[in-house]
Amino acid sequence: MPNPQFPIKKSFKGLFVGLVTLDLIYLAESPPQNNQKLVAEDYIVAAGGPVTNASVTFSHLGNNAKVLGVVGSHPMTQLIKSDLANYQVEIIDCYPTTENPPPVSSIIVSKDSGERAVISINAVKNQVNSKDISPDILQDIDIVLIDGHQMALGCAIAQKAKAENIPVVIDGGSWKPGFDKLLPFVDYAICSANFYPPNCHNSQEVFTYLNQIGIPNIAITQGENPIQYLCQSEIKVLDVPKIQPADTLGAGDIFHGAFCHYILQETFTTALEAAAKIAALSCQSFGSRRWMENQETAITD
Repeated sequence: MPNPQFPIKKSFKGLFVGLVTLDLIYLAESPPQNNQKLVAEDYIVAAGGPVTNASVTFSHLGNNAKVLGVVGSHPMTQLIKSDLANYQVEIIDCYPTTENPPPVSSIIVSKDSGERAVISINAVKNQVNSKDISPDILQDIDIVLIDGHQMALGCAIAQKAKAENIPVVIDGGSWKPGFDKLLPFVDYAICSANFYPPNCHNSQEVFTYLNQIGIPNIAITQGENPIQYLCQSEIKVLDVPKIQPADTLGAGDIFHGAFCHYILQETFTTALEAAAKIAALSCQSFGSRRWMENQETAITD
């Protein structure tokens, strides 16, 4: 049953372009030291990656989500496919015949602080070009989210979306080569505090850089600290809910998925605020999925 705190007003269709991984998530007292063995208290196996987690969130909020990336046919991909099928997320596999193993992330969440340590392989070994994109890939799509891990694919999709007046959102987790070619087609840049374009050293310079490119809506998330965002040429701040985190894994990804849902029906400021509430809710449960089972969890202001 939907939570009345997050009402579902309409079903939308979103395309999420980027990294698909297999996440092995462990709950432990802390990450291990050299030559130390730990026994985890709990663990979860799930599909991961910025746009993948975002797509699950978007689907959970009552929408239709498609992930465009590389999955392949390695036996481990069955774990990815079954997880996404469980959350009604469709996979559009750009390289279905590859037998290479998918990128795998091993994540240790510290029990007391909710902080996480991650070791992973990204999509560098599984890059694809845009030549095989279906001409109707954006048919009936309401919004596109791109994380930059499949840059050539993302650029092609963003350019096509711009021509068809479909809003494009980027997950700016960190600066990646090729972002300069993608940014001119972006409507909403939602960045982390670690996103630094060339010659940018602080948030003010990041806002200036992105605004000069012509991106009208820019926000920088800062974890538990207030969100900075550009509104009518003025940088403003938005407080986020205060919580005791159990696990911060994937909170930014979940924020992006929720933002894609709310921005299609709310103002920029309201969409940021609503997405922050969803992200805060996710931090109160272990792993990137269990928050959806506990959506009645209270958030204190």
